[in-house]
Amino acid sequence: KGRLERQRIEDESKAEQARKDLLQLQANSAVVEVTGQATAEAQARAEAAAIEGESAIKQAQLRAQATRIETEVEITTLSSRQQCEVEHQSAINQLELDKAKQLSEIEAKKFKDVVQSIGRNTIAEIARAGPETQAKLLKGLGLKSFMITDGHSPINLFQTAQGLIAPPPAPVESS
Repeated sequence: KGRLERQRIEDESKAEQARKDLLQLQANSAVVEVTGQATAEAQARAEAAAIEGESAIKQAQLRAQATRIETEVEITTLSSRQQCEVEHQSAINQLELDKAKQLSEIEAKKFKDVVQSIGRNTIAEIARAGPETQAKLLKGLGLKSFMITDGHSPINLFQTAQGLIAPPPAPVESS
């Protein structure tokens, strides 16, 4: 009976030892599981942060590229607009120059035709005639503001304009 009792105590002792080892292994397993889960979560957070960082970099690059493209388009548009304005102004200037040239040719031809139709002798008579007669003759010919000289006498342009413009206003006296 003692042996049996001893055997039973030894078996219980071994069973307790086995139970203790089992609990120890379960505790170690739980530690490994918790550690593995924490490591996996940390690694997942790190990968998520890396992905977010790469995404932010890509967004910044795309924004910079979009801004560059918009700026290039604005510059191209502005350059084209300025080029069109320059070409337009050049065309207008050329038209005005052609018009002025044609008007001067018309005026020169008109003057030449008037001189030819009047004749040199008539012009010489007008030059010798008095101012009233000259004004009537020139008005009859449709000419305005002509000055006829013999080419030998100097012209006083300060005195010539008298009567063509309004006299200066009289000074106002203060009381």
